[in-house]
Amino acid sequence: MWVKKGNIFSKHWAQLPVVDCMSDDLWRIYYSNRINNKSYPKFIDVEPHNNFNVINHQDEPILPLGKLGSFDQAGVMPAEIINFNNKKFLYYIGWSNRVDVPYFNTIGLAISEDNGETYKKFSNGPVFGCSYKEPGYTGTISIMIEDGLWRAWYLSCREWKKINNRIEPFYDIKYAESVNGIDWDPKNITCIKLMKGEGGISQASVKRLGNKYHMWFSVRNSSNYRSNVHDAYKIKYATSEDGLIWQRKDNGGLSPSLDGWDATMVEYPYVVSVKNKKIMFYNGDGFGKSGIGYAESEDSSSLW
Repeated sequence: MWVKKGNIFSKHWAQLPVVDCMSDDLWRIYYSNRINNKSYPKFIDVEPHNNFNVINHQDEPILPLGKLGSFDQAGVMPAEIINFNNKKFLYYIGWSNRVDVPYFNTIGLAISEDNGETYKKFSNGPVFGCSYKEPGYTGTISIMIEDGLWRAWYLSCREWKKINNRIEPFYDIKYAESVNGIDWDPKNITCIKLMKGEGGISQASVKRLGNKYHMWFSVRNSSNYRSNVHDAYKIKYATSEDGLIWQRKDNGGLSPSLDGWDATMVEYPYVVSVKNKKIMFYNGDGFGKSGIGYAESEDSSSLW
């Protein structure tokens, strides 16, 4: 199904790849670099017709961290990009520190009006955060616009548990809508539920191909997932007729390799469908510490 093609960038920590297909000859991959346990947004430019060879690396962060006490003071992590009305909407995870639990995440927005050369934060607060409709934290998000309606599949964390003397978050994938990409209405619909033993479902990558919706997402167990290959992240696959009710499939995902940069875990898929194939960008070991790689799949597959 998926054929792994290898690691394309490993200069430093490069977590959560987000892809903007800017032209036939240039794709931009946004990611999060981790420095002193804080996330900073950067990007690389790659050649799609040359095995995604890196031709440019933006080493300086494209957005600053928030001020002391703000929702993104501890990190800015790109999560999704939408091209809309000649602007680029870059959604990002804002990290803040907590006393009762290790951290708290909400979703912010930055907008570029010069084709991605520069970005400016839309607001000092998140566009999608904690509320009576979404009492937990919000994280990764996948967005598409259909008939003027902005549809989103996002990480929802509503529970923490103490396991082996460590406080662990539990999160799944829920659904939200918006009329403008700024004001979001969470619908309290769980699209991908946690199964027995699982503790986290992250980074939904949703595409509509033909008459079906397709989702790739990463799943980990509730404990020992940082270094144990049996409990660590693996990429899974699901389909839906309406984008709301989903069925997990036994195949169509991605598993760790026997050795190399992704031998312990594979996570945070971002799938691009172009011409006669699909490309999945993803992270390997260490939640992005070992860099970014990709896999390919032909559209002729019977799964889609």
